[in-house]
Amino acid sequence: MASRGSFSGRIGFVAAAAGSAVGLGNIWQFPYVAGVNGGGAFLIVYVFWIFVIGLPIMVGEIALGRHTKMNPYGAYRALGGKAWGLVGILGILCATMILTFYNVVSGWAFGYFVETVKGTLLEKENYSSFFQGYVSDISNNFFFSLVFMVITAFIVMRGIKKGIEGTAKILMPTLLVILILISIYGLTLPGAMEGVRFYIFPDFSQINGSVIYAALGQAFFSLSLGLGGLITYGSYVSKKENIVSSAAMVTVTDSIVAFLAGMMIFPLVFAMGQSPSEGPGLVFVALPAIFQAMGPVLGTLVGALFFLLLCFAALTSTISLLEIPVAYLRDEHKFSRKKAVIIMATIIFLLGLPSMLSFGTVETFTNFVSYQGQSKSFMDLITDIFSVIALPLGGFLMSVFIATRWKTRNLSAEITQGYSGYAGSIIEKIINFIMVYVAPLALGLMFVLTVLEKFFGIQLL
Repeated sequence: MASRGSFSGRIGFVAAAAGSAVGLGNIWQFPYVAGVNGGGAFLIVYVFWIFVIGLPIMVGEIALGRHTKMNPYGAYRALGGKAWGLVGILGILCATMILTFYNVVSGWAFGYFVETVKGTLLEKENYSSFFQGYVSDISNNFFFSLVFMVITAFIVMRGIKKGIEGTAKILMPTLLVILILISIYGLTLPGAMEGVRFYIFPDFSQINGSVIYAALGQAFFSLSLGLGGLITYGSYVSKKENIVSSAAMVTVTDSIVAFLAGMMIFPLVFAMGQSPSEGPGLVFVALPAIFQAMGPVLGTLVGALFFLLLCFAALTSTISLLEIPVAYLRDEHKFSRKKAVIIMATIIFLLGLPSMLSFGTVETFTNFVSYQGQSKSFMDLITDIFSVIALPLGGFLMSVFIATRWKTRNLSAEITQGYSGYAGSIIEKIINFIMVYVAPLALGLMFVLTVLEKFFGIQLL
């Protein structure tokens, strides 16, 4: 089998890993979750969690991957035996199933970009009804999702340096430039400062258990932790690299993108008299109405830039999600990269068809199951199981694995390669304490609370 490949250096890894972390969770989900949970109050708690829990978990995942030079299953099995290998299988399964619906949503973003460029999106009268009709149109969904998957597969097929790293080095700076440009424009609008105040200046009275819980969930989801993506990327990292500083750079980059996404959206929302707590429809319903109000020329320009941004953010994540099962097939079954990519991309696209049909196209998939006293679509079920619930479970199990099986002394020994001053430092003590005590407790509690809320309608916070 050909070489597994490796990143060219720190910049290449950071760009790829930041691309993995930066996705729809930052541009689409973060602003509406922040809007629903009080803006500035949520932002403060989010930043706290992303560095207190997110960064140490990221360091642990990268270290596991670099130490073993294997995919998640291979890494856990090599260090913990067959039983622990099942944790790696859980991560690979999660990545595969998340990509089945993530690719569908990416197709929506791609379709909206095309509609905006054509000028047809800004001609609509009711964006709520348009969105409902759009996602139930199988022809649009099928075509744009297929194109998105083909692009993703083509990039992953090109390998680590030419494909994943090379693409990330182009997309990440472009993404940041678009974010900044739209943010600057939004700040010039009358009423925009109300949005800035809502987002920047926290009302500490709004910080409660629910906000703390939501912020932890968003921080974990935002960094793409718990599914083995960073174990996979870590397996392509040189022993010379400083894992802690690289992980810190990824975390800071991801946080900056999430912050800028809020700075882009909230001034626009307040300037146009929209509600910051619009929810998931903020991007596909509220923002098109805002672009329409800007006029045909400016609205088309800003709208096209925004949905292009959404496509770029989605693509950096679909690439990393596809690489996880591809690495498994290459390591464990000795497939060539080309063969592994074609097989997994095809399987994932086909598994995504029920999610594609979950919005009124086929009744069976639209009302697929019922729990918490509500009818849920097939996509709802897949999202709840493999994203909302399984990711904190994966993070919990990873921290337990390091604390009880691999041991923090071995984690420290791996990190010390590339960071000679790590052993005995205050940073080592903090990371070990969080990995042994804080992360298992916080993520274990988050997993339990999420299961109770999602499937039994029991809200303890």
